[in-house]
Amino acid sequence: MAHPLVSRLADQILLADGAMGTMLYAAGIDLDASFDALNLERPQVVAGVHRAYLAAGADIIETNTFGANRARLEHFGLADRIRDINLRGVKIAREEREISGRPALVAGAIGPTGRTLAPFGTADPLAVRAIFQEQIEALLEGGVDLLTIETIGSLDEMVEAVTAAREASDLPIVALLTFAEDGRTLAGNTPEDAVIRLADLEVTAVGANCSVGPQRILPVLRAMGEALATRQGDRPALACMPNAGWPTHLGGRVIYRSAPDYFGDFARQAAMAGVRIVGGCCGTTPEHTRTMRAALDTLVKVSVGDPPADGEGSAPAAPNGTGGKAVRGVPDLRGVDLVPSEGPTEVAEKLGKKFLVSVEIDPPKGFNPAKALDGARLLKAAGVDAINVADSPMARVRMSAMTLCYLIQHQVGIETILHFTTRDRSLMGLQSELLGAHAVGVRNILALTGDPPSLGAYPDSSAVYDVDSIGLIRVLTQLNAGNDSAGASIGRMANFTIACAIDPTRTDLHEEARRLRAKLEAGANFVMTQPIYDLNVWTRFLDVYEQVHGDRELNVPVLLGVLPLQSSKHAEFLHNEVPGITLTDEARDRMRKAGPDGRREGVAMARALLEEARPHVQGVYIMPSFGRYEVAAEVIEVLRVDR
Repeated sequence: MAHPLVSRLADQILLADGAMGTMLYAAGIDLDASFDALNLERPQVVAGVHRAYLAAGADIIETNTFGANRARLEHFGLADRIRDINLRGVKIAREEREISGRPALVAGAIGPTGRTLAPFGTADPLAVRAIFQEQIEALLEGGVDLLTIETIGSLDEMVEAVTAAREASDLPIVALLTFAEDGRTLAGNTPEDAVIRLADLEVTAVGANCSVGPQRILPVLRAMGEALATRQGDRPALACMPNAGWPTHLGGRVIYRSAPDYFGDFARQAAMAGVRIVGGCCGTTPEHTRTMRAALDTLVKVSVGDPPADGEGSAPAAPNGTGGKAVRGVPDLRGVDLVPSEGPTEVAEKLGKKFLVSVEIDPPKGFNPAKALDGARLLKAAGVDAINVADSPMARVRMSAMTLCYLIQHQVGIETILHFTTRDRSLMGLQSELLGAHAVGVRNILALTGDPPSLGAYPDSSAVYDVDSIGLIRVLTQLNAGNDSAGASIGRMANFTIACAIDPTRTDLHEEARRLRAKLEAGANFVMTQPIYDLNVWTRFLDVYEQVHGDRELNVPVLLGVLPLQSSKHAEFLHNEVPGITLTDEARDRMRKAGPDGRREGVAMARALLEEARPHVQGVYIMPSFGRYEVAAEVIEVLRVDR
C-alpha cells in the first residue's frame, strides 16, 4: 500500500507548517542560541509551536531539527547530543500531533551542513553524506513519517543528502532547494537542473523553500512544473515554502513584511501552478498557515468526514426530517438505535469460521479523534474485520478507549474490540462502564489487568486493581448470565464476547499456562497473544501448556499477535524497553542486516509468519507502530487470495 503522503498527494493539496525559528525567536530565544538544543532544554516551547501550527490547519509539521547535524551542532559543543536532540525533536512533534488528533504527518527537518563541496569548496562528498546519514538515522529511530531536506543551496549537496536518506530508508523525501532572485541556486543550478537530477533519485516531491518571497518563488515552481511535464514515467510532486518576503531589522528585531492575507493569495496561485505541498519558511507564523488553510479549502471541496481546519470537533448535521439542531461537539444520537442487538457480535460470528483480522489503534492524547478515525477507515477498506482500541497503553493518558470504540463503530461502520483494564477502576466502576459499553454496542472486550502507573507519565497515580484480568473475565461472564458480581439481576442477559491475553514469550511459561487456563475457565471466548516473531515460540508455549494441564488444545480461537518491525533500532527498542515484547535473536539479526530496507523486511517477516501460522491459529492481531496503519494493510495483503 502506498505511503499516506503519496496517497494524499494524489487527491489533495497538503499544507505544511511555517517557520519554527521565527516562532522561537518571538518566544524570546536568542538568535545566537542553538534552536535545536531547545528540544532538550525547553521542550514545552517547541511543543507550543507545533501545537499552534496544528491548530491553524497544517497537514505536515516539521521537527525542530533543521540544524541538528554534526557540522552545525559542533559550533555549540553539542556534537555528542545529535541522537538525543533529533529523537526528542521527533517525540515532541509526534506527541503534539497525537494530542491534536489531526491526521497530520511528521516530517523530519534536515537543513544544510554549511560545508561547501568541490569544486567551489573542499568538503568531501562522502563526509557530507555521512553527516546527513547520522542525523537521518536518529530521525528514523524517532518515527518520522517522511523526510524534508530543505534550504539547500547546492544541487550537489542535495544529492548527497537524498542519497544518504535513500541508503537509510524508503520513506518519502521532500527535496527543497533555495533559489536567489535570478532563479538559480547559490551554486548556479537552474530549476530544470534540479528536476532532472532529483527526479532520477525518486524523491516524492521537489521544489523550493526559503529563498525569496512568494512572488519571486512562483516562476521557479512554474519552470520546475514545465520540466516535469516533459518527463516520462513517475514524476515527483511540486512543493514550495517561501519566506515572508525580505527580512528587515527594526528595534533590534528581525521583521518579515509579508502579511498573512498575502500568503492566502499566494497559496491559491501556487495551487493553480500545480504545487501539491504548500507551506511557509522564515517569517511565517500560524496566522499565515491559517490564511493558507482557508484559501486552499476554498479551492477544493472538503469531503464529508474531513477534519475541520481548526482541529476542533464539528457538529454533525441534523438528520433530514428531524427539524432539530445538533449541538456543537456532541455526537448526534437521533436515529441511532442505542438498544444493542440480542444476538452475538460480528466478531463472535466470525471466530472459528474465517481467519479473523484485527488491527490495533491507539486513542488520541487530546480531544480530536480524526487521525484514529481515518486510520479505521483505511483499515476497513483494506479488509480488516475489527479494530482493537487500546486502553491508555503504557499507562499514559489518552482519550477514553470506550469513546473511541463508539465513534469508530458509528462513524466508520466496523466493529471494535475494547481493551479494558482493571488498573483504573473499582469493582463497581468496572461494572458500570461495562453496562454503558454494552448499551452503545461496544460488546467485544479484551480483559486486561493493565500496565502499572509507574510505567507512565503519572507514576504517583494510584492503581485500583480490585480484580485482575481473571476476575474481570468472571465479571463479564456474570453479566452475560444477567447478574452483577454480587449476584443481583441486571434485568437481562448481556452478550459480551470476551477475549483474554497471553504472552508466550515470558520466562515463566508454566505460570502463564496456569493463568491462561484460569482465564478460559472463567469464561474467555478467544485468546489474543502478545507479538511473536517465530511460530516456534507459540508451539513451545503449547508444549508447556500440555505439560501443566495434560492437554494442548485450548478449545477456543486464537489470534496471533504480529507487530511489524520498522528498523533495527526499532527492533532493539521493543526488545529491550517495552514490557511484554521479546524478539528472537533471528528477528533482531535480520533487521540488522536489512539496513535501509528495514520497513520492507519487517513487512516481509510479518507476512511470512502469518502464512506459516494460518494452519495453527484462527486469526491475527496486528499492532502497527507510529500509527502507520498502511503497514498493517500491507501485511494482510498476503491474505487476499483466500479472503
